[in-house]
Amino acid sequence: MMFGRFLLQMIRGSRGRLSVALLALVSGAAVVSSLLNLTFDIQHKLSQEFQRLGANVIVAPLPSAASQDAGSPTPSLLDEKRVMSALQKSTSSEVLAASPYLFVVARISGTPVVLTGMWLDQATLLVPTWRVDGTWITSRGDLAHCLVGTNVARRFSWKLGDMFRVDYLGRAATFSIVGVVDSGDTADDQIFVNLAAAQQLAGLSGQISVAQLSVTPTPSAVSSAVSTLRSALPGLAVNPIRQVTKAEGDLLHRIRLLVVSMVALILVLTALCVLATVAALAMERRVDVGLMKALGGSIARVMSLFVAEVALLAAAGGFIGWLLGIGLSRWMGRRVFGAAISPRWEVFPVTMLLVLAVAILGALPLRALGRVKAAVILRGE
Repeated sequence: MMFGRFLLQMIRGSRGRLSVALLALVSGAAVVSSLLNLTFDIQHKLSQEFQRLGANVIVAPLPSAASQDAGSPTPSLLDEKRVMSALQKSTSSEVLAASPYLFVVARISGTPVVLTGMWLDQATLLVPTWRVDGTWITSRGDLAHCLVGTNVARRFSWKLGDMFRVDYLGRAATFSIVGVVDSGDTADDQIFVNLAAAQQLAGLSGQISVAQLSVTPTPSAVSSAVSTLRSALPGLAVNPIRQVTKAEGDLLHRIRLLVVSMVALILVLTALCVLATVAALAMERRVDVGLMKALGGSIARVMSLFVAEVALLAAAGGFIGWLLGIGLSRWMGRRVFGAAISPRWEVFPVTMLLVLAVAILGALPLRALGRVKAAVILRGE
């Protein structure tokens, strides 16, 4: 009881200086809490962002096999059933979307054009950056409609609803345009139909050129999927699209390094602020300590008061800062990712421990009070 009264009186008597230290601890805890929340949630947010880039793994013939058939009108092809079955069995939990592709160089009124067969119901996930004027094709069984690239539509002066005939090695097919694709890449020079329509036109039933996958876009998930598929599909080339996976890994590493550096800097600045405040406070309390010693107070008892005061200050500063950090992390998430960062409860004990360590480090000047001599204080020296 007496200990609590002494502690409360000390806080009341120095509330001006203690409020400065509390403000420093709250500010530091808020920034640290928000940055830690961002760090713990950053991989999920980055995965969502990189998922918008579409396919990140490709299955293709080995380069050696392709080079052997370079002079053939029909390049090396893959067995659709073998590839897609292995894909579904091996990596079903990691694959967000997948599609086989068949590329055919057909002719329209004698003009060569690339006709690409794929599962068009997967296009919105595999190529989410496409902008389509018109409608997407959502059924794999739709063999009469197609999407055309903007450059192809411009070359033939096509518009939505137009029909055209495609010829390939004596075979022909007619398609109706339901959408015009604006991708900003090579897709603008292609015509996209469902895979079965391309296979019928080319006379290549069950054959595909490559398969593309959109795997959970984290370096570990992509690496695991590639390794699993290589084991399941010996003799084929299974590779990540490195521009996507490497970019995510590098960005995640840099952001984490930045966050760790910022946390360390904030903690050092907070400790210096507390240190300066407590140093001034220690000078003010020399007389109080001398009187306590003269009345029979032990050094351990006197110092325990100051330790309890610092611990209480750290607990209050850490808790308030943690609450403010949740709001700050939500704000940063909306500004950076367009979505709120979810609060992580494991951040609370980490924040409290870091703030307590900073407060204790900043309270080091209080050790000098243990060397105060009661006789000197009583003489007024």
